[in-house]
Amino acid sequence: ILAVDAGTGTQDILLFDSSGPVENSLKMIMPSATEIAARRIRAATRAGRAVVLTGVTMGGGPCRWALNEHLEAGLPAYATPDAARTFDDDLSAVESMGVTVVSEDEAKRLDDATAIRMADLDLNAIRQAFRAFEVESDFDGLALACLDHGAAPPGYSDRLFRFEHQRRVVEGRNDLRAFAYLPAEVPDYLTRARAMLACVDQEVPAVFLDTGPAAALGALQDPLVAQAQEQLVLNLGNMHTLAFHLRGTRILSLYEHHTGLLSSEDVESLTEGLIAGTLRHEDVFGHHGHGVFYASVDGPRSRPSIIAVTGPQRGKLKDSRLHPHFAVPHGDMMISGCFGLVWAFAHKYPEHCPEIEASLGLSECA
Repeated sequence: ILAVDAGTGTQDILLFDSSGPVENSLKMIMPSATEIAARRIRAATRAGRAVVLTGVTMGGGPCRWALNEHLEAGLPAYATPDAARTFDDDLSAVESMGVTVVSEDEAKRLDDATAIRMADLDLNAIRQAFRAFEVESDFDGLALACLDHGAAPPGYSDRLFRFEHQRRVVEGRNDLRAFAYLPAEVPDYLTRARAMLACVDQEVPAVFLDTGPAAALGALQDPLVAQAQEQLVLNLGNMHTLAFHLRGTRILSLYEHHTGLLSSEDVESLTEGLIAGTLRHEDVFGHHGHGVFYASVDGPRSRPSIIAVTGPQRGKLKDSRLHPHFAVPHGDMMISGCFGLVWAFAHKYPEHCPEIEASLGLSECA
């Protein structure tokens, strides 16, 4: 199974093979797709060339910052509608940035512009990397993750729209694995997820999962985290911080915020408030975060016996008063999301569940 966790700073890639020890599975930590697009835009800016963005909707962040710099330099930028929605679902808002939205045919005629294809998933690049090391790339399955705010209605907060999606999922079926979708199950409004799946060019079983639940499912495969009755799993990503108070895969509460807006003290205070049940949605949303949600669960909520931290910005909690455990599922923190993706794949394809979960050291298929 090829698992690809598309983040903002990196894309984390795992080629999971159940025929041997999971530690022998092949791994790559590579620049994210949005970072690659940003580098290509900046190269065109340095060369004084216009850019024309084609392809599909993908993650923003670095590529948007690079595009802003390009436009500020007085250079033209064009984009097809799907590529333009990387920057805003409202194409008039993209045009107000200074981008000219063009059709696919018009984009092909822009010979003087540097063409840059937008996509969160580049399977050909991954295959080429594997071939360089004589690794076959006939995957039996694909497990894909990205963070999707969803296409919010005009004038509606992207942050709130994403958080309301998370709340609906938990209220529908309270399990981290409920965030996993087969391709046909992905809601229409998760446009980035659907675009990522549309990049798949082979007929194999596939599953999609948001990066936050993927990281939490991966952290639960750390032996110390797994043996706790209740856990607080905190994923400190490059752009987003997402905390889950868990009872196994069951969600007691969660909050989401933007990592860049949070100091170490902020993360500690938010996490302590979530555990105590005193953190309010209005406080997080008002601080430009996403929100807080407390699920309806049976039995009393107790203080988690372990606070597990994962994600590339986990250094924010070095020497923290939370005394966190830095989770290392199967010996590798940076692949936490990929291990979560493989578990989600097993959940969505029960015919493969026993073999996959046995390889991951999980006790049962559920």
